[in-house]
Amino acid sequence: MKYGFDNDKYLKIQSAHIKERIKKFGDKLYLEFGGKLFDDYHASRVLPGFEPDSKLKMLMKVANDVEIIIVISAVDIEKNKVRGDIGITYDNDVLRLRDEFQKRGLFVGSVVITHFKGQDSAKAFRNRLKRLNIKTYYHYTIEGYPTNVALIDSDEGFGKNDYVETTRPLVVVTAPGPGSGKMAVCLSQLYQENKKGIKAGYAKFETFPIWNLPLKHPVNMAYEAATADLNDVNMIDPFHLEAYGETTVNYNRDIEIFPVLNAIFEGIYGENPYKSPTDMGVNMAGNCIINDDVCCEASKQEIIRRYYSTLNDFAEGKSDESEVNKQILLMQQAKITTADRKVTIAAKERYEKSKVPSAAIELEDGTIITSETSALLGTSAALILNATKHLAGINHSIKLIPAEMIEPIQNMKVNYLHGNNPRLHTDEVLVALATLSLKDDNCKRALEQLPKLKGCQVHTTVMLSEVDRKIFKKLGVDLTCDPVKK
Repeated sequence: MKYGFDNDKYLKIQSAHIKERIKKFGDKLYLEFGGKLFDDYHASRVLPGFEPDSKLKMLMKVANDVEIIIVISAVDIEKNKVRGDIGITYDNDVLRLRDEFQKRGLFVGSVVITHFKGQDSAKAFRNRLKRLNIKTYYHYTIEGYPTNVALIDSDEGFGKNDYVETTRPLVVVTAPGPGSGKMAVCLSQLYQENKKGIKAGYAKFETFPIWNLPLKHPVNMAYEAATADLNDVNMIDPFHLEAYGETTVNYNRDIEIFPVLNAIFEGIYGENPYKSPTDMGVNMAGNCIINDDVCCEASKQEIIRRYYSTLNDFAEGKSDESEVNKQILLMQQAKITTADRKVTIAAKERYEKSKVPSAAIELEDGTIITSETSALLGTSAALILNATKHLAGINHSIKLIPAEMIEPIQNMKVNYLHGNNPRLHTDEVLVALATLSLKDDNCKRALEQLPKLKGCQVHTTVMLSEVDRKIFKKLGVDLTCDPVKK
């Protein structure tokens, strides 16, 4: 793996910068954490060398002063929105995040359900949290948000929201994903804290877009690709340009909300300590890129993966044409095509020869391995066997799983479980491989190669079953699929 990012430097200068910001405010600081607080796989993909739990490591240094609020949108609960990287719904991820934070000794004070308009699913989730003794609050949709500053900054706006009780000086506001309403929760709390005579401040810690990289830098464009469903758009920060004559990058939602933040701070302090949305941030990631070429290439690959992901969602009715068009535009702006993804070309070439669903994987050393669907195995199951045999130095002609073992499994799937597809999925192949490894040295050697698949690239010429997608995810493989249903 080629590294483009210095994670040790990042931990050092980022934690110092956050501590400096905390000192600037009085009784309490609301620190909005954009993106993932841990499991930040997007950042680790576009900034090779970035560790997915870097933000969490920084928080652990001030754990005794930290209280966490987890935010979830009632709209996302209603839609059963799923975290694409780990495949669970946002409401279930709230509970997962709470458990993970508390395992690490961090205090989770409460959950806030935003964009609440009486949705039954949101009420049910709140009741679920109550049964678990988790404090839960509602924040409501405000008509005209974020432009109607007079209404927002009033008792009928932020003042209508439930006041979130907190006990520690550093309140970290996080969420399962973007668009949850984290900033609005922070601003609402500032408004209500002021009403109670408590001096509170606000800062934002969001990795992307990176403010001191060019607007059309691939790293920033990859962020737009990742948030196509939210229609986030990277923009030059006009407030920062006017205040300092310096060009910096932010995104539309922060720029739109800045007048609201400005009005609230003026109401609290008489003036706003921030002259721009960029000023609000504490992100130092741009200062830790050590190989721009590596990060650019990694980001271009991420844009292609996001393009395929959106095509798959569109094929399943989970996204609309505007999202597809945005991904196409980003590909054009980055001057890339699907042909820049090696496994895509290899899988399609195998398909052209076989005329059956095919797949390809690029191993760590650049070797490309391909597979195709057979009477016994699905293409993804065959791909894992082919790749592990290659890594273990096992001759390709050797059958790791004999047909006489596969056939009874197929019989069970079709005749007893009433399945339509007799071919073995990846999970079934791995179970068979593990069972045989007890007595077969080749199977044992092949099984031991699985950790080497982490970070590898895979493309298939058909959309995979949920089972196969989850197995690749657990193996740490970056998967793309043609938007073709079996």
